Amino acid sequence: MIEHPNAELSLQLQAELLNLSRASLYYVPVPPGPAELYTKRRIDEIYTARPFYGSRKILVELRKEMVINRKTVQRHMREMGLAAIVPGPHLSQPAPKHRVFPYLLRGLKLTGPNHVWGIDITYIRLRAGWLYLVAVLDWYSRYVLSWELDQTLEMPFVLSAVQRALSIATPTICNSDQGSHFTSPHYLNLLQAAQVQISMDGRGRALDNIFTERLWRTVKYEEVYVHEYDSPREARQGLTSYFQFYNQERPHQALAYRTPAQVYFADKAAPTGTPAVDMWTTGTAPVAHISTAATMTAFIPDSTKGNRTLAQPIFVS
Repeated sequence: MIEHPNAELSLQLQAELLNLSRASLYYVPVPPGPAELYTKRRIDEIYTARPFYGSRKILVELRKEMVINRKTVQRHMREMGLAAIVPGPHLSQPAPKHRVFPYLLRGLKLTGPNHVWGIDITYIRLRAGWLYLVAVLDWYSRYVLSWELDQTLEMPFVLSAVQRALSIATPTICNSDQGSHFTSPHYLNLLQAAQVQISMDGRGRALDNIFTERLWRTVKYEEVYVHEYDSPREARQGLTSYFQFYNQERPHQALAYRTPAQVYFADKAAPTGTPAVDMWTTGTAPVAHISTAATMTAFIPDSTKGNRTLAQPIFVS
């Protein structure tokens, strides 16, 4: 907006026309210090290992090695986009006056690729900073359709990831949390224009988006924590290589040790009437109804029902 070098108008006049403080034009952001970087790295590690921990329990862990107060932990968690996956007050806030959609997946049976997608944002650490990662995941096959990195939580990188995913296919349903990115009119209009049904997690219930939460844990333990990225470029190169490996080469236990790409592209052409994947079970002995082509565990815990447990893979010949 402001033109600094060789501008026809002086900086003072440009600032006056835009109603900006002239002093703000010379502001240089201060990079985070070593203490902040280390604290955020530890929060990320603790949260990834125990995603049910909120700020109070993370504070207890951090106080074993540093002096810190809860407000600082809460501020860092907000900046990192972290919230415990247990019910709690106001953990995922929609943007003011933006529309919130109901959760459509309770009792739903997945029938194949592109039935349900999930989208979420997570924090990626660097040696001297951090980035934000957004990904679109096909829940049936666990195939990552698109992802984007950015140094800020601005809206464009989310829209870019959605547009890239929609250039590959169109889902029946797309699920997200109630964060401001996913209640933004720009995001909602993009999905509605493609005639996608919009689903949103219950507030404070990240288990409603459990498949995407599991993806983050896998990415961090298998890639991010193993490689200490020195720069955004290095992070992008590392994640590009990892997602290629994840989709094309990494066998997935819940897919009968097939890769997400094998399931996504093979089962997209499955004939009508292919057995569905039951995302829900009742009682204390859950059973997954699965396609004979693969082992498909697709049970999603319901945080409103305390006696559910994860279904075990059922192998069929």
